[in-house]
Amino acid sequence: MARSLTTAFTALLAGASITLALAPFDLKLLVLLGPALLYLIQRHQTPRQSLFSGYCFGLGFWGAGVSWVYVSINTYGNASAILATALTVLFVMALALLCALQGWLFAHLARNAGQRWLIFTVVWVGFEWLRSWLLTGFPWLYLGYAVLDTPLERWAPLFGIWWLSLILVLLATASARALADRKWLPLLPGLLLAVGSLLLPQNWTQPADSPALKVVLVQPNIPQLQKWQPDQLRRILQQQIQLSRQHPDADLLIWPETAIPSTFNRAAPILGPFLDQLDRNGVTLISGFPYAEADPDSPFGQRFHNSLGIFSNGSDLYHKQRLVPFGEYVPLEKQLRGVIDFFNLPMSSFSLPEDNTDALQLDNLRIAPAICYEIAYPQLVNRLTRDSSLMLTVSNDTWFGRSIAPEQHLQIARMRALENGRWLLRGTNNGYTALIDPRGKVSGQAPLDSSTTLTGEVQPMQGNTPWQHLGLWPLLAGLAGLLLLGYWRPGQRHPLKHHRTTV
Repeated sequence: MARSLTTAFTALLAGASITLALAPFDLKLLVLLGPALLYLIQRHQTPRQSLFSGYCFGLGFWGAGVSWVYVSINTYGNASAILATALTVLFVMALALLCALQGWLFAHLARNAGQRWLIFTVVWVGFEWLRSWLLTGFPWLYLGYAVLDTPLERWAPLFGIWWLSLILVLLATASARALADRKWLPLLPGLLLAVGSLLLPQNWTQPADSPALKVVLVQPNIPQLQKWQPDQLRRILQQQIQLSRQHPDADLLIWPETAIPSTFNRAAPILGPFLDQLDRNGVTLISGFPYAEADPDSPFGQRFHNSLGIFSNGSDLYHKQRLVPFGEYVPLEKQLRGVIDFFNLPMSSFSLPEDNTDALQLDNLRIAPAICYEIAYPQLVNRLTRDSSLMLTVSNDTWFGRSIAPEQHLQIARMRALENGRWLLRGTNNGYTALIDPRGKVSGQAPLDSSTTLTGEVQPMQGNTPWQHLGLWPLLAGLAGLLLLGYWRPGQRHPLKHHRTTV
């Protein structure tokens, strides 16, 4: 019993340690600790034991990494501290089931393996990819984000975020074997990949022929509890108009997610004169807003999308394709609406577009959009950026207060810029509003929790990174190769033959 409790507690701490390797803590070497400890725990366990240890790991991993959902439930969902805590715990417990399943699958696959550490790596990275789409996906806390600002980041534009995670898990499990079993050879693949990153090019895309653009990101800092009150609409829009008018020489104005907190028909009388002025000056305004369209099947006769629109000096529209459960739509809506205020959050009735929407087109300039946590979906952003010159993401991280969520979100956005070799404009309501260059570096950032603007020049880019060209194929090939090697036994002619192993 005592041994089981020690194992459970160690797994819990191993999961929690990964959060310290990511933003805002950035204790990068700790990214190896969690996978290494979990591998040492699970490598000789039965599937049932690995199911349990994986679940404990998941409780620590998700409990430390995403417990910030408490803020939105308690502060903006009007739930009591006790209820908000209970819902947060349920959320973490549900996510931890994925880690439990990961442990169970590893134990099953490893029974016939000669090199269990390779099987562990394949299963870990496979589950990171699974989290990008299962049940609409929750692609948060990938290990690979920890390598930003290190030489290993140079692999990102080649093969994407999951390749970075693969390198880290290889290094973690091999280090565990070296320390526990005095077997040093397994360190070689990870070390070669790490050292090889120093030889990789850093620039895969080139400046386009078009001139640099002067961009202005408006950060209005609207209190979340006022944002959707109808009597605040005029004040909110006027505040953003006044901030924008301070920059009459801008080429591109960016307002954040749902910066227009109403349908355009209601906002048009207030915005109309300002948009006319922008048209005369050749200034483009892109803003988030709720888009309404007719839908005879809806109880209200219309459906809503969380959208980005070009409102001046052009016209185009993008609808969000990855919606946040409970924040933007309510699963089991008929059963849950009205139970507690959290299930009645403002604008929590958004719909998905019937067809995938494409990049925004502005004359000859294509801008790849991502609304809020869409920027966390590597494959979605890959598709949108292939033929685009700039990247744009807008968000409203006010929902999460001064928790670690906004800095995690910024780190994720930096990785997308690096993977795709494009300038990324990140407009938010209260921070972190930033300009991110094609190598994932923040070149400018607005002060937090202030009503202000961020200005800068960005260069449209051309060409594609290998990640944009090849997508998942190099990763799949790498995982398949590791899986085959995982069943290899030196001196055995039939590597898949059932044998007991102590590796």
